[in-house]
Amino acid sequence: MFEFLRKFSLLMALFIVGLGTHFSMQNTTDWRESLRVTVYPINGDGLDSTQRYIDEIETADFGSIEQFMRNEAERFGIDIKEPVRIVVGHEIFEQPPEPPRTANPFKIAYWSLKLRWWSNSITNDPPGADPDIRLFLVYFDPNVSPTLSHSLGLQKGLVGIVNVFSAAEQAETNNFVVAHELLHTLGATDKYGGPSNLPVFPVGYADPNKFPLYPQTQAEIMGGRVALSETQAAIPADLSQVIIGPSTAVELRWIE
Repeated sequence: MFEFLRKFSLLMALFIVGLGTHFSMQNTTDWRESLRVTVYPINGDGLDSTQRYIDEIETADFGSIEQFMRNEAERFGIDIKEPVRIVVGHEIFEQPPEPPRTANPFKIAYWSLKLRWWSNSITNDPPGADPDIRLFLVYFDPNVSPTLSHSLGLQKGLVGIVNVFSAAEQAETNNFVVAHELLHTLGATDKYGGPSNLPVFPVGYADPNKFPLYPQTQAEIMGGRVALSETQAAIPADLSQVIIGPSTAVELRWIE
């Protein structure tokens, strides 16, 4: 009986969190006010080198994401000076719930609710308006972890878990990944696929009308990479090499 009550209480709490986030989702893409985005650093590997990097993180480090969103919103005629405002929140000393290693929809839904509950319970933001979007940046030393697990951004819950590198030379590439997951929380979908996760033509290309088509010189943000040929693509060095394409703009409600 105790175990039943414990699980029932957890499910009810998760349901309440889910209901609240459902209503907050409706207001994130009306673009009437700037979206408040808080990023929370997490030491993903427990290394001192990663901790030293986290200790030096500042809000200004994410300025290229704000500039990217300003530039792209203006390009699509969105009349808002600052689409997003990013601040660095307090460090989190607990790892987020791991996603299930299965395609079972019930386990995925349960994990999603659990993540939303964790996101709300683990953060202790200053008094005032709560963040519209919470992104948890899990840092790893690239000398120890040269490849990272897939990052996740959820529209239901307006929360993201972003795996990034604790190295200054990777900061702008990190910002590209953060921006990609940020747009996931706003309803944008991936535009890459296949065994090699190549950008999907035409929606995943920055300039699908370019002739010759290859190499592309920019990446579509949700396409993930710059298409160099039919079989090759490269991660952009920074957000100056990235645009928001029309299909993503529709998902963001920037165009109809």
